[in-house]
Amino acid sequence: MKKLILYTVLGLMTTISFIACSDDADTTGPVIELIEPEDGDSLLIGGTNGIHLEMDLSDNEMLQSYLIEIHSNFDGHSHSTKTTEDTTPFSVHKSYDVSGLRNCHVHQHEIMIPSDATPGKYHLMVYCTDKAGNQSFIATNIVLSNDAKEHED
Repeated sequence: MKKLILYTVLGLMTTISFIACSDDADTTGPVIELIEPEDGDSLLIGGTNGIHLEMDLSDNEMLQSYLIEIHSNFDGHSHSTKTTEDTTPFSVHKSYDVSGLRNCHVHQHEIMIPSDATPGKYHLMVYCTDKAGNQSFIATNIVLSNDAKEHED
């Protein structure tokens, strides 16, 4: 009986010790290095190659997803709904799965700027979330223009 009590106590102590030591939860957010577009870049409205998006994502544990958001900054960020007759403010809100990776190099031309997009200042935001739910973001200013040079890759 004494051995049974001893083994039970030792088992409980091991379990409690394991639980107390497993406080190593991931609290570090992912790292985003946006390579292109650079801050202030002009992007061509109606181009055929799409926005050249290049970045490196990394995490100390495991990545989950990233989100690209583009929205107008026409009026210093009050998000006005004013438009001209022949144009439409351009916006993007698109998520991508990168689960299972610790490091990811993104190089894409998937996001197209339609020919009727309103020229002007925009914000490009990248949000990255890791498997533990930590999130980081980076923001850059871009300009949509009808006479910008189209990126060739």
